[in-house]
Order: sequence, then C-alpha cells, then structure tokens
Amino acid sequence: MENTALAHMVRRIIEEAEKFMPEYMQNEEDKRIANGNCAICIIDSEGVIYGRMFGTNKVRARESFKVAWTKASQVHITGLKTGEFEKRAFNNEIDEESFGIERPDYIGWEGGQPLRLADGTILSVGFSGFRGVVDLEIVVRALAVVEKS
Repeated sequence: MENTALAHMVRRIIEEAEKFMPEYMQNEEDKRIANGNCAICIIDSEGVIYGRMFGTNKVRARESFKVAWTKASQVHITGLKTGEFEKRAFNNEIDEESFGIERPDYIGWEGGQPLRLADGTILSVGFSGFRGVVDLEIVVRALAVVEKS
C-alpha cells in the first residue's frame, strides 16, 4: 500500500478505535484499569510508528503508550500476538532466541497483534488501557469499520 494511503488508513483505525472506548468504559473493570487514559501504537512493515494517547491524565496515558509500544514492537519482531509468543516460547514450540527478545523483556499481556489489511499489508498493533482481550477487540472492530467504508 502506498505510504500516503497507509497513513490515512492507520489514522482512520485510530479514530475508529477511539469511538469504541466509551462503550468499554461502561465496564467497571475496564474503567478501573486506566480510567480512559489509553494508548494505541501501530508499526508498519517499514518500521514507521503511528500512535495516539487518549485521556486527560498525561502521565497515565504515557504509561499506556509505553505498554502499547512494547506490545506493538514485540509483534513487529515476532509476527505473533502478545501472549501467544510467550506461551509458545515457554512451551519450547519456537526458538525464542532467534527473535532476540530476552525473557525479562517479554510483554506477557494480551493486546498486541498483527493485523492484515484487505490488500495484504500487515500492521503490528499494540493497544493498552483496558483488559487485554478488550485491547485486542477494540482494534479488530476499528479495522472492520474502516475496511467496510
């Protein structure tokens, strides 16, 4: 995908993800985690990083972005969802040393995933600020909306 078109697509994914956040903030467990101070980080195949911090607490949003970046960068390196990579590494299903990430640096939480766009472009995405399963779901739902339009 052309760089300008990809940047536009990524911005749209981020905008759509933001629209879902109020829905998830209705869940007390999700609200308690970061109180809406969330972040998304998207890395394209060239290593270009896109992102956004949400919420009013800049320090908490910064922490969420740090986690989102760590998730996205681990996906960028491994090609696997966060959580899945760790499980496969700990079960000796993959040669973890070939990825160059040392065990203390594994993110360990869900919320990072590779996303394949309709044209085959793969994005490495990290979201942080809700439960891991929700972090994953928000981005998948956002991509679905963008690809429908």
